[in-house]
Amino acid sequence: MKTREKVSVITLGCAKNIVDSERLLRQLQLNNLDIRKNPNEADTVVINTCGFIEAAKEESVNTILQTVANKKSGAIKKVFVAGCLSQRYKEELQKEIPEVDMYFGTEDYERIINQLDGELKYNLLGERFVTTPFHTAYLKISEGCDRPCSFCAIPLMRGKNKSKSIDDLIDESKYLATNNTKELVLIAQDTTDYGNDLYNERNISNLIRKISEVDGIEWIRLMYAYPSRFPEELIDEIANNKKVCNYIDMPLQHIADNVLKSMRRGITGRQTRELIYKLRKRIPDLVLRTTILVGYPNETKDDFDELYEFIKEIKFERLGTFTYSQEENTNAYNLGDMVPQDIKNERQNKIMELQKDISLEKNKELINKELKVLVEAVEGDFYIGRSYRDAPDVDGEVLIKLDNGEIKAGEFCNVKVYDCNEYDLFARVI
Repeated sequence: MKTREKVSVITLGCAKNIVDSERLLRQLQLNNLDIRKNPNEADTVVINTCGFIEAAKEESVNTILQTVANKKSGAIKKVFVAGCLSQRYKEELQKEIPEVDMYFGTEDYERIINQLDGELKYNLLGERFVTTPFHTAYLKISEGCDRPCSFCAIPLMRGKNKSKSIDDLIDESKYLATNNTKELVLIAQDTTDYGNDLYNERNISNLIRKISEVDGIEWIRLMYAYPSRFPEELIDEIANNKKVCNYIDMPLQHIADNVLKSMRRGITGRQTRELIYKLRKRIPDLVLRTTILVGYPNETKDDFDELYEFIKEIKFERLGTFTYSQEENTNAYNLGDMVPQDIKNERQNKIMELQKDISLEKNKELINKELKVLVEAVEGDFYIGRSYRDAPDVDGEVLIKLDNGEIKAGEFCNVKVYDCNEYDLFARVI
């Protein structure tokens, strides 16, 4: 009897890559391949790379080099490289790291499976080998992006927006629900643009409504919502649909008009403020998460000061920053990289210090309040969970004191907050 080939998949980058890897892993499983979590136990290692910014590219290259070194030592037999970095820099990578057995693009599932002597199960493409905690899963609703943001290389790697059909996404949601998934985190390069290519209109609200009808799904969370032309009907859907978390991840990147214009974001600072005020007025207890880019080539000190004051004014519940990375073939590339890295880092640190104070202030307001929490694990003297306010991996946690009784991972419980720090809440079961 033929020994099953052992395969491991290393996933780098964002949640969208996680979904890609999970689809690949399920296909490997359906072809009776032996999936190994530890790459050192595998015959073949597939590296799903990220190529978004310089730091991500460095991590991907370092991971490839380390895996190739393991191949040279005899620990593994073959190395496959896939994903965004491979899609964008395949020729350069082949020259620089020829020890890799094969390079694949972002959606080369069939070629990878074929190289492992398997065949793609087309009728089961909606199935996944979930690598996140079983009760939470990402649902990638589209691929690629039609936005013209000057700093972003994603369209170069992922192409134009390609939405999955509502029927396929409902089938995938049902599949996940039958495997005890209770929270779906909707992701795409731009979730608000969902359906434009398939239905000639943005259809995100209708999609959310239909997903909320799937038995077993209790939370739906929206990530990567683009601020320009934010759909009015989506505001009502979030506000009125009890299964949708009152949580929006909306990367704003900046507030200064000249920076936004150069970034080609399609929105002004005034329009940004008006949208935020509207969202907070119409969605009760809204948690707003954003991402800020500092050190863009034409960002002056005055622009940064305006951004800093904007963050102080709005008091986002959740906020992350990253520094500008000059990316070849993007519209911003010819602007150069005029802000020194130490200044970029200084600006990033200044914003995150401000956000730490804002986050603590927001958390203190929750003391003695009650929250519904999805329990994820037990660590020491606490259950670890998340409320509707917390997206997986990027936000804080609710630490629930272990008193009497037992709560299992994947269960919801109601808690009362009794303390907090800058990012986490401490609570007891009611």
